[in-house]
Formats: sequence, C-alpha cells, structure tokens
Amino acid sequence: MSLKARINDDVKTAMRGGDAPRRDALRLLLAAVKQREVDERRECTDADVVAVVERLIKQRRESIVQFEKGGRPDLVENERRELDVLMAYMPQALSDAEVEAAVAEAIVASGAGGPADIGKVMGVLKGKVGGRADMGKVSALVKSKLSAR
Repeated sequence: MSLKARINDDVKTAMRGGDAPRRDALRLLLAAVKQREVDERRECTDADVVAVVERLIKQRRESIVQFEKGGRPDLVENERRELDVLMAYMPQALSDAEVEAAVAEAIVASGAGGPADIGKVMGVLKGKVGGRADMGKVSALVKSKLSAR
C-alpha cells in the first residue's frame, strides 16, 4: 500500500472515530500532497509524500517556536498535536551501519574515483537513503571515503 493510500485510509478512520485533530492534520497533509501533484502535473511517489511530510514537520516546528515566543500555549498545543500525527508518516531512520553500507554501494555503483565525484555518489544516495538519514552526515561520510581514495 502506498503512503498516500495509507494516509487516505487513516483520514477515513479518524473521521469514523471522531478524532477531529487527527482528521484535520491528515487533511492538511493530503491537501499539501494534492497541491504538489497539481504543481508538478504528476502523481506523487512515496518519496514525494515523505518530502511533503518533512516540509510540514519543519513548518510545525517553526510555528511552535513562534507561538511560544508569542505566549500562545493554545496554538503550541495544536501544532504539537499536528506534529505528532505527521511524525508517524516519516520512514524509519537507517542505522549508521546501514548508511555506511549504502555509501560503499553507491561509490561502487557510480564508479567514483575521488572527491570530484561526490555529486555522482550523492545523486545515487539521494534516492536510496533520502528521508531516512541525515544527508549532511551522509555527505560528510562520502567526502571522507572519497578523500581516502
């Protein structure tokens, strides 16, 4: 089942269960996914949906900081509820060993010979580990591995 279909099912479940905050957060997510589909004129893949979820999570975190500064605990609580709902749709993070294995595999697959090929390796890795690993750390690992060559 695709991530988008799972979200649709969860919206229906939240509606039947009378869970208004969850329903509203999921509707917001579906609207953002639909907007991306309209903008790009194509169906969103699971990776696209994860990118939308990441963007919404970042927005919620920024809103929480602003609402705390503004002394609005009611809005902070609402944003935190939405954040919790959105976090459930993030993929499981990869372990350090899995990231290292993916980097080694990508270096071989791209035929990288040195630091000049970082872009090629990162292009291969973005599809494999994007959204499941900190790309800054992945980039640093790629640089260190390619510098040693």
